[in-house]
Amino acid sequence: MKEDNNLKTLIEEAKDGVITADMSLCAEAEGVLPEKIRLDIANGHTVITRNRKRDITPLAVGAGLKTKINANIGSSGDSFVLSDELEKMFAAISAGADAVMDLSTGGNIIEFRREILKNSTVPVGTVPLYEAFQPVMESGADAGGFDPEYLFEVIERQCEEGVDFITVHCGLTLEALRRMNRQKRIMGVVSRGGSLIASWMIKNNRENPLYEQYERLLRIAKKNDVVLSLGDGLRPGCLADATDRAQVSELITLGELQKKALEEGVQVIIEGPGHVPINQVETNIKLQKSVCNGAPFYVLGPLVTDIAPGYDHITSAIGGAIAAAAGADFLCYVTPAEHLRLPSVNDVREGVIASKIAAHAADIAKGVRGALDMDIIMSKNRRAMNWEAQYDCSLDPGKARSMRSSLPSLKDDKVCSMCSSYCSIKLNSSLE
Repeated sequence: MKEDNNLKTLIEEAKDGVITADMSLCAEAEGVLPEKIRLDIANGHTVITRNRKRDITPLAVGAGLKTKINANIGSSGDSFVLSDELEKMFAAISAGADAVMDLSTGGNIIEFRREILKNSTVPVGTVPLYEAFQPVMESGADAGGFDPEYLFEVIERQCEEGVDFITVHCGLTLEALRRMNRQKRIMGVVSRGGSLIASWMIKNNRENPLYEQYERLLRIAKKNDVVLSLGDGLRPGCLADATDRAQVSELITLGELQKKALEEGVQVIIEGPGHVPINQVETNIKLQKSVCNGAPFYVLGPLVTDIAPGYDHITSAIGGAIAAAAGADFLCYVTPAEHLRLPSVNDVREGVIASKIAAHAADIAKGVRGALDMDIIMSKNRRAMNWEAQYDCSLDPGKARSMRSSLPSLKDDKVCSMCSSYCSIKLNSSLE
C-alpha cells in the first residue's frame, strides 16, 4: 500500500461531508445509516479503530452503536512465551472480542507486538509506556532515569507498525498527583502506565511529557489516523477511592484534551474506572459524557466489589452491564485471574464471555437495533425444546452443548434433568 502523508483523517473527511468506505462498512455492520456514522465521527462521539497500515475490518465505537469488548493479553516479567499469548489472542477473538490490547511488559515486547499485529483479525491496541520503560525496569535503575524522548520514539514506531489505538496517560498532571496525595487514597495509583509516569514525574519534579507535548503526540497519531485512548492514570483501585477529587480532576483534563484532538482531526476515546460502588457507576458515565463532550467511553469493568478474587469477571460484568446501559461504549474485559496472576487461555475465554453478556444486556436496555432479536429466537427454540437451535443462539455454544451432553441418560430427551417429567414447557404444550 502506497503511503500518502497528505491523506485526510476520518474526522477531517467527516467534517467535509465525506462518507468514506470505512464509515459505510461500519454503518452496515451496525445497522445504522452511514450519515449517522459520519456525523458522530465529525463531532467526536464515535471513532473507527483502524490504522491506515492495517488491512482489517474497521470497528466503530461510540454513540448508539453496539457495545464493544476488548480483551487484554500480553507477557509479564515472569511469563513471556509468545505462543501462549498468541493462543490467548485467538481464544479471545474466537469468543467474540471486538479488539485486543497487547499489554506485554516482559520478554521481547517488540516481537510480541509485531506477531500479534500480523495474526490479529481485529483492532490491536497497546500502552507504549510499557515498552518505553522496559530498559529502565529490567536494568533495575531508578524510574527517574527514564528518557521522555524515547517514549515519543516508541509511540511513533508503534503507530508506523500498524497499531490501531494506543493508551496514553496524558491527563495525569503534577497538580492531579498533588490533589491525590492531599486526599490520601487507600490504593494510590493502580494504573501500571500511570504509576510509571507518576514515578518519573515525582522523582524529577517535572510535568508529564504526554501532557506537556500533547501537540507532538497529536501529530504522530494523525499521520496514520491512530485512535488515542486517553488513559485514566488515576482510576480508583478500590471502592473507597472511587469518584474522588483526583479521578475527577484527571477526567476534566481529559475532556480538554479530547476537544483539542477533535479540532486537530485526531480520534479520541476516554478511559474510565476501575473499582466503583454499584450506586456510583451510572454517575461516572454521565459525568464523563458531560465533561468529555460525549466522547466514546472505555471502561475497565467497572468492578463493583473488592472482595471477589477469582470471580472478578463476574464483579466486572455486573458493573459493565450498568455502565454500558448508562452510555459506556467500550468494555475492557476482566478475567477470573484479575489481581491474582497472568490469565490462562480459559481465563481469557471466560472474561470475554462475561463481558459479552454485560454488553448484550446493556444493548437491550439501550434499545440498540437488533439487540433483542437473538433472545426472541432463543425463547422460541426453548419453547419448541429444540436443543441444537438453542446452542446456535447462545454466546458460548460449546459450553452449553458440553454441559447438556454430560447428563445421564434421560427418560425423555426433550427435557433437562432440572425438571425432568415436571418440565413446565412440556406440561404447557398439552394446554394448547
